[in-house]
Amino acid sequence: MSITVTRRNIMQLAGLAGATYMSGLFPTFGKAAAAEYDDFHFVQFSDTHWGYAGPANPDSAHTLEKAIATVNALAEQPDFIVFTGDLTHTTDDAKERRARLARFREIVSALRVKTVRFMPGEHDASLDQGAAYREFFGDSYYSFDHKGVHFIALDNVSDPHGAIGEAQLAWLAADLGQRKPEERIVVFTHRPLFDLAPDWDWATKDGARAIELLMPFRKVAVFYGHIHQEHHHMTGHIAHHAAKSLIFPLPAPGSQPRKLPLPWNPEHGGAGLGTRDVGIGLKSAAIEMVEHPVQEG
Repeated sequence: MSITVTRRNIMQLAGLAGATYMSGLFPTFGKAAAAEYDDFHFVQFSDTHWGYAGPANPDSAHTLEKAIATVNALAEQPDFIVFTGDLTHTTDDAKERRARLARFREIVSALRVKTVRFMPGEHDASLDQGAAYREFFGDSYYSFDHKGVHFIALDNVSDPHGAIGEAQLAWLAADLGQRKPEERIVVFTHRPLFDLAPDWDWATKDGARAIELLMPFRKVAVFYGHIHQEHHHMTGHIAHHAAKSLIFPLPAPGSQPRKLPLPWNPEHGGAGLGTRDVGIGLKSAAIEMVEHPVQEG
């Protein structure tokens, strides 16, 4: 059942339009524990594909900058920002890959929020097992804590076969081994951990093993990208939320024979593109997602 979150900044979005999705994130927990934390929010960017040039987005050179302007205009800035992969568009040229990563990093330095976290997508990492990505952004998987929530970023793209891998699964097991079953956990990935559309590469080969490790924890949500559209799914009590892209939308899973970008709409160039503002209500035990479209014009 959805539980409404009261979040100050939702009413202070500088007049920016956005669709809101509310969902139960964590079961209700004790008043004493809840009193120790305040609500907070973060922004999710995904699939910016810097370096793409093609008919699916003739405005590709400016879309990321417009999205940054949208977030910088928020009256109340988020606690942090996370990019859930495909920072750049794929290239076989290792020199060009690094040039794109460098330019991407330069563009996002304009964000007002200075706590910005990154993770790779297959376009950034699969051709060199994440080597160039790590040169610019450091570890491709990691964890951190913020206001009583444990965050985990998983890398399911540096392996060219789309797996997390034994070493990282062992790391995840060790990381979770330090947590208590009632703790609140948010996971970031690029590919979905569940089998959404394996024929379209919308799955993680060993994602079921990561979900199995997460199952003992009762308060888990997963945020991912890769599929270039908003999508919500449950595996047991774990909620999975896909974010829109900042380059072009893709069709609904299995809705057509081939996975091709949806055509560009010259009258509504930002259609299907956007960023996500995620509010975590620690006292109300819920999340609230506000989808911000990319500014047009």
